[in-house]
Amino acid sequence: MLRPCCALWITAALLCGAAGQYSSDLCSWRGSGLSHESHRRDVEQVYLRCSQGSLEWLYPTGAVIVNLRPNTVPAYAAGLHVCIKPHTNSQGSNIYLERAGDLMLLLAEKEHARGSVRCFGLAEGALFVEAAPATDISRRITAFQYELVPSEGPGGHMYPYLHPGGVTCEPCSDEEILMAVCTSDFAGVGTFQGAVPDAIHHSRIAVTLSRLLRQKSNLFAAKGRRRWKGHINIPTQCAARPGGDALLLTGSVHFGEAWLGCAPHYKDFLRLYVEAQRAGRNPCQIDTEGLITNPHHKP
Repeated sequence: MLRPCCALWITAALLCGAAGQYSSDLCSWRGSGLSHESHRRDVEQVYLRCSQGSLEWLYPTGAVIVNLRPNTVPAYAAGLHVCIKPHTNSQGSNIYLERAGDLMLLLAEKEHARGSVRCFGLAEGALFVEAAPATDISRRITAFQYELVPSEGPGGHMYPYLHPGGVTCEPCSDEEILMAVCTSDFAGVGTFQGAVPDAIHHSRIAVTLSRLLRQKSNLFAAKGRRRWKGHINIPTQCAARPGGDALLLTGSVHFGEAWLGCAPHYKDFLRLYVEAQRAGRNPCQIDTEGLITNPHHKP
């Protein structure tokens, strides 16, 4: 939803030199609207330079403009999206995308409790967090996490919040599979155990792994020797059949949850890997125990 931006509202904040406030680690910001008590329509500028972080705004009054600037080369930054996810107890603000003098509503205050994820292109603009009208702000805290997410690469095509109009469920190409095993946030060999619809856009799949190559954020818990269990999110329109042959499961982590990326049959991956190894086309090397051995890769 686009609405004409209160041009005076934003422009005045910029011309009057609303104080820029930098977080101590440049990843997260925590502030209070109580400093606005005498000027309830003040706007604060916040500048963050991280791939992920959070904002916590106590007693929101006025507005906060959040400028996200990735610490990456321009070519890489051009393909980035920003995804935000509010805490379920977040309240007190409406969150907009400020773009070319207009405000596009991303998350209304009433949507925060659902933990809804919203994404937009990094180049499209800044976040404009505006306090909702209230007579009592004593118990209102706006809090959300953000991530900078590449629209392409391992897992990007299967993340429904990046592509709300149509997730691509097509199998990965050979090149994408070889890259996924080297660069994904998680990679392992295992099978699906069963699906439970978890939201409108995706299902939560239980998986059992017999080999774990890599994981981020302890997604999969060890259950005995050489056995791990966990869950992976998959878009509802993409098939995930329980049991069957072992799969190479790869993907990305968003807001602490695993999302499926490339998932070929493991025997097909092994054949592909051997052929690529002979041709010298492998982005990294895997030993017989399934360990990444590329010295330049940092899990």
